[in-house]
Amino acid sequence: MGERPPLPSWQWPEEDWRALVGRVRAGRRLRPPSWNGKRCAVALSFDCDHETFEMGAGGRAMGRIAWGEFGRRVGVPRILDLLARHDVPASFFVPAVCALIDPDEPRRIAAQGHEIGIHGWIHENNSLIAYEDERALMERARDVLRSASGTEPVGLRSANWDLSPDTIRIVREMGLLYDSSMMADEEPYELLLDGEATGVVEIPVEWLRDDAVYLLFNRNPPTRPHTPPAAVLDVFRREFDAAWEEGGVFQLVMHPFVIGYRSRIFILEELIRHAKAKGDVWFCTHAELARHARDHAPASAQDSR
Repeated sequence: MGERPPLPSWQWPEEDWRALVGRVRAGRRLRPPSWNGKRCAVALSFDCDHETFEMGAGGRAMGRIAWGEFGRRVGVPRILDLLARHDVPASFFVPAVCALIDPDEPRRIAAQGHEIGIHGWIHENNSLIAYEDERALMERARDVLRSASGTEPVGLRSANWDLSPDTIRIVREMGLLYDSSMMADEEPYELLLDGEATGVVEIPVEWLRDDAVYLLFNRNPPTRPHTPPAAVLDVFRREFDAAWEEGGVFQLVMHPFVIGYRSRIFILEELIRHAKAKGDVWFCTHAELARHARDHAPASAQDSR
């Protein structure tokens, strides 16, 4: 006889849903008195999915692989030039296969003072992978990025933000400083695993602070967002302004094959100009932000909201 189908959620025993909810939780907020002496922190990030955006889910469409190549060929150089002009650091999360395709890219990114972070092996969905395979892929990815960039990756962003119940366990076992894949707050916080503090910092993301939500076109599955770039800038600018007013963190996720087009790159430049004009802002990498939050947050910070 075959296995019984899983129970529908309304029939789950209480111990099951409590264990699921309690597996990874937000612990104490890591909010220091200032952000490296500034009122607000700005942490810009770029997910360099490139060709693995197609391959990670098993796709082999040549046109979509070329679409990803645009991010490598045009998007990243355009972004690096812009960041250099404004003297702003950022974090670049790179699937290992992308680094193997072009090892010079992470080397150039790191040479300009930016951070290289782990973004899976081939942009795989971690929630579908067994613990042993997930850990092996993450360790291999770290090794490839270390070799290609000449720097030590200290943070993870899970592809598509799809974490398994074991992802944060693996992050802790590998001794990584932070994760940036979860959404329980707008400010950094310490991750709990089965109710115990891990020492791992979470730099939370959110779909509304992601360029792909507004601008990414997909033929299959059919998604045709049509948000004008000026409207996307308005959303991001409002998010920054609110973070500045609260004395908090503005964290943003972008993709070179989304933001890197001529008609969209102004969004990034205008945000940087706006933040500089506002003043009292610390532009930082995710690693710098995680270290500062961990080392300077009051020990008595509340454990949850």
